[in-house]
Amino acid sequence: MIDMIEFFIAKRYLKSKHKVNYISIISFISTLGISIGVAALIVVLSVFNGFGSLVKSILINFDPHIRVSVISDEAYSQIDSLQKILSINPKVSSFSPFVEGKVILLNKKSYEVFNMKGISENENKETGIGSAVVSGEYNLNSENGIDKIILSFPIALRLSARVGDKISATSFNNIEKSFFTLSIPRSKQFEVNAIFETNNKDYDNSYVFTSIKSAQNLLGMGNKISGFEIILKNIDDSEKVKSQLEDKFGSNLFSVKTWYDLHSDLYSVMLIERWAAYIILCLIIAVATFNILGSLSMSVIEKKKDIGLLRTMGTTEKSIMRIFMFEGLLIGVIGTFTGVIIGIIICYLQMEFNFYPLDPMKYIINYMPVEIRFSDILAISLMSMFLSTIAALYPAKKAAKTSITDSIKWE
Repeated sequence: MIDMIEFFIAKRYLKSKHKVNYISIISFISTLGISIGVAALIVVLSVFNGFGSLVKSILINFDPHIRVSVISDEAYSQIDSLQKILSINPKVSSFSPFVEGKVILLNKKSYEVFNMKGISENENKETGIGSAVVSGEYNLNSENGIDKIILSFPIALRLSARVGDKISATSFNNIEKSFFTLSIPRSKQFEVNAIFETNNKDYDNSYVFTSIKSAQNLLGMGNKISGFEIILKNIDDSEKVKSQLEDKFGSNLFSVKTWYDLHSDLYSVMLIERWAAYIILCLIIAVATFNILGSLSMSVIEKKKDIGLLRTMGTTEKSIMRIFMFEGLLIGVIGTFTGVIIGIIICYLQMEFNFYPLDPMKYIINYMPVEIRFSDILAISLMSMFLSTIAALYPAKKAAKTSITDSIKWE
């Protein structure tokens, strides 16, 4: 009951500033500053969320949830054991072997070094390459003794290659052997069967794809593989499955990397940028809450006589303190609530009407991606309320310590 009276008085103090004065102006600026800061934080973090989810979806579409790579010759004796463990793991949806190595591709007078990746002939969903084909047909099966190869659009341009062209390839292993035998490096001919474009620079600029058998023959690997790519039923189980594999085989035989590990530098940069934006925009709210301190300090002086009257009526120091704490908190609540509404409206308008488009010639999408998360809104609101409470603490304590005699004499 006492708290309700204190809250009522605080609300009356906040509403009682009929005439425009410094206190009302500063209170308005405080509320406006908090609103702008909260709205800006919600919009900026939602944009970061949107881009983060977009990048993640693009990468995961072409990367496995977990990649297990052979890093020791002793690991080949454990391949069967690894396959058995993966096949009975309830968290694993599918897994497939892959072969990878450096090769030189030659077409007419153009030649460059690329990563050749050998994948299962029927592997489509696991890599996402099949869905990214822009020319030709996704088919890695050899025909008439000619192996197939799939190039990215940028690589095809650099090699001046089109679907149906024959290109030559040789591996670094063949080049090394030619130095000892003083012979021309053995090459293998491939037919360009398809051209893909993923908008994933790691794939588009450096990877070419063929069948496992073709890659093994070119790289001189025999029947050996480079590892397995694993798709899980739930991507959130990546770390758990990784830990299980590392506990079973250690770290000397296989390198086990999750989807996050494969691009950890990129994700780390995005996280740092997100936190940097959060901290910078928090300063806007912090400055606005400092105005609460100034507004309440002057309000304490203006209401000094009221404080004295309340004290003579038996109001305790704690009650006086709570009155001004409530006043500061009300400013914070109004500013925070207004900012949340404005921020959500801006994000909603962007999601529905795309009023801020992007140039598709410069970006892979033509809209600004936005993703609102309740956790962000909650964290921003709590932070804003906390800063408002801290700002109100000093003037509230000052009001509580006001002398009754001095208050009554105050004019």
